[in-house]
Amino acid sequence: MQNQKGFTLVEMIVAVALFSVVMLVSVGALLALVGANRKAQALQSVMNNLNIALDGMVRSVRMGSEYHCGAGAVTVPQNCEGDTRLAFKPFCGNSCDPANRSVYVFDTDGSYCGQGRLCKSVNSGANYYSITAPEVIINSMKFYVIGTDRSDTIQPKVVIEVKGTAGAKTIKTITSFSIQATAVQRVLDI
Repeated sequence: MQNQKGFTLVEMIVAVALFSVVMLVSVGALLALVGANRKAQALQSVMNNLNIALDGMVRSVRMGSEYHCGAGAVTVPQNCEGDTRLAFKPFCGNSCDPANRSVYVFDTDGSYCGQGRLCKSVNSGANYYSITAPEVIINSMKFYVIGTDRSDTIQPKVVIEVKGTAGAKTIKTITSFSIQATAVQRVLDI
């Protein structure tokens, strides 16, 4: 009787087959994780764009004064209960035209800067540009303003409510969002 060491051909074939199945499953899982990470990073980039746009808008509104919602004379302060347009006097000290207004508008039909986009004008509504990325689709946006009457005891406040979807062009994942932000006027309303 010979003392042979090693594996038989059948044992080797079974071992290679098991190793191949384990590697196939592992590589498939790794590729799925890489794809999910790519989608998450693209979505994170789009949401960062939206957050930066909203933070800039809230900062501008907070530093501004004489808020006005809706159409009409944007130089007259006016309360509102859910409008798609907000105008206000920007903070600029003595270095700007006192009649100039910053205007934010939710473009519902594409007449300002693109349908479903948040638009801004720094020259009382003469020219608008989009402040949100094309991958951010806003379905609903409302401005609520209270305290614009100088005779009341309420400090002027603007509440911004935004609902929509976001997703990058290269990915098929779309996420819904609903954001509410509040800006209270910094200048005392006395």
